[in-house]
Amino acid sequence: MAFSFPRIYPILDSATIPATGRAEYLQRLGRSLTDAGVTLIEYRNKTGSDAELLADAATLRAAMPAGQVKLILDDRADLVAATGFDGVHVDAGDMPPAEARRLLGPSQIVGTFGGSDALLPGILAEPADYLAIGPVFPTTTKQTDKPPIGVEGVRRLRAQAGPDTVLVAAAGITLATAAAILAAGATTVAVSAAIFRADDPAAEFRRWLQQLG
Repeated sequence: MAFSFPRIYPILDSATIPATGRAEYLQRLGRSLTDAGVTLIEYRNKTGSDAELLADAATLRAAMPAGQVKLILDDRADLVAATGFDGVHVDAGDMPPAEARRLLGPSQIVGTFGGSDALLPGILAEPADYLAIGPVFPTTTKQTDKPPIGVEGVRRLRAQAGPDTVLVAAAGITLATAAAILAAGATTVAVSAAIFRADDPAAEFRRWLQQLG
């Protein structure tokens, strides 16, 4: 899978999408984020119906052309083909990465959770294109019972993973802390609330891009 991971990986949680005018909002959001330079984004919907998920996904895919933006679906490897997305993120308790890879094939992106304070046993042998690590800091957008690992935890996990593994640092990351996390060895920082709870998510993403490249 030849894809260069960007330094910023936005995660759009369905909780930040307004119930009224949902499709119009997502259409505007998708177009503005594409114009702002987003090349990889995850859509996460833990509570909605399949119909809602598929409707949201169709709107995002139409607004974010496949040739410009990679779209990742959280959890639902079974719906990736139906959405026209480019891959899936599966965590512990979801579908195993090997099963997701079997379903999606070699050309799609498969990401999974790689560990918190230490890498999960055997995780480097899994057929995943990236490993999410963290939580780096406390977060309000995803429930977890794992303690934050901080910047030093990112550094430890990079040492364990080696130089070639794509590490996505996640949870509680702000623009004030992102540079240090990247310097500690993260390939990219996954950001949800800091971008999508801003008044203008596209403008906020541009601000991150200008500072982090």
